[in-house]
Formats: sequence, structure tokens, C-alpha cells
Amino acid sequence: MKHGKKYVDAAKLVDRTKVYDPKEALDLAVKTSTAKFDETIEAHIRLGVDSRHADQQVRGAVILPNGTGKKVRVAVFAKGDAAKAAEAAGADIVGAEDLVEKIQNENFLDFDVAIAAPDCMGLVGRLGKVLGPRGLMPTPKAGTVTPDTGKAVEEAKAGKIEYRLDKTNIIHCPIGKASFGADKLGENLDALMEAIVKAKPSALKGQYIKSCAVAATMGPGVKFAANKYLMAPSEK
Repeated sequence: MKHGKKYVDAAKLVDRTKVYDPKEALDLAVKTSTAKFDETIEAHIRLGVDSRHADQQVRGAVILPNGTGKKVRVAVFAKGDAAKAAEAAGADIVGAEDLVEKIQNENFLDFDVAIAAPDCMGLVGRLGKVLGPRGLMPTPKAGTVTPDTGKAVEEAKAGKIEYRLDKTNIIHCPIGKASFGADKLGENLDALMEAIVKAKPSALKGQYIKSCAVAATMGPGVKFAANKYLMAPSEK
């Protein structure tokens, strides 16, 4: 793949053979963000699990203390009081059968997070083939199937993100915008890494975190060490 001059110049700042301290890595990710827009900084965590086994799945959600820097559009499948609570909390669209039909018939997918009250999961199940591949299917594990729809909407708007393995056992997550600076990005990265470490499957034998990197949307990857996240609290 051929890269442009800006990418090539930015890549020269990064020593590909080095594994940086997380703070140094974030400083470099911000420095190598050279696009005209405010680039997203993403973390990429390769795990030593095998996602083909149900007992080695790693999935959950975490609230980033400084948010993602992105306006999050939230759709809620709910009726009655749960629908009213979602609307009051600022959900962008709330519905039940009507929302399912809108997605099925109009291919409406103008939202980033889907939340469902438990009594609407029968309806939402019809959308598995549409929402599942896009990572939008509500799940209890991520806190997006809940009777407390208002709280779930507030958390999503505040910067709650879901993390999950892809088919190559890597977790890809946004941790904020380049304009946040390394300190705020560092707080968000700490929250994500601590959540992933806590989610380590008990069935896993061997090394859990294989490698980690951060990168701006249009920038090169910068490897960082995960050691500090794997220490016992007394060792930190």
C-alpha cells in the first residue's frame, strides 16, 4: 500500500522496532496526526486468546473518563416508562415495532449505539443480521440490554464504548481525539486497558496481552508496553 508524503514524514518519527511507554506512544500518536480534521486516536490490543472458543471471548464496555470527542447518536428500543426515560435522557430515536420496521424497510441505521429494554429483545432479535455485523446489537454484557434505559443513554452519551475481539483476536477502540492531548488520552487508555485486563478469561493459559499500539486515523501505529496494566495494585 502506497502512503502519501504526510504519512511517510510522520512515520519517520516512529521507531518501529521500539516498544514505547504508553505516555510516549500517545505523544507520538498526537504528533503524527497531520490531517486537516481532528483525527481519532485508536488503541489496538492483540490478545493471546482464541475467540473461536466461547470461554475465551473478551467483550464488555467501559466509560472513558474524557469521552470520545464524538457526538454519539443513540437509538433505543423501548415502550412505556422505559421509552419515556430514554427520551428524557436525550436518546436520538426511541421506538419499538415502528423502529424495527424503519430499520427493516428503510435501512435506517443513523445511530452509533443501540439500547434495548429487556421486553423489546424479542423484537430486536429480528434485526440480528442487520445490527450484528455492524456491532450494533444490544447485549446484556455491554450494558445495552437494560431496564434502566435512561442511565444507559446517559452513559453512551458520556463516552461509554464497547470493546470486543475481531476475528484475528484484536480489540480496536477509539480513545478520543488528537486535540485531547496525551494526558487526557492517557486517562482514557488507562480506563480501557484496566477493563480489558479485568476481562481476562479464566480459561486462558499463557500470555494474555500479546501486543498493543495506538494510532491516529491517518497516522502510523506506535507500539506501547502493557506492563503497568498487568501489575498487581501493590506493585504500581
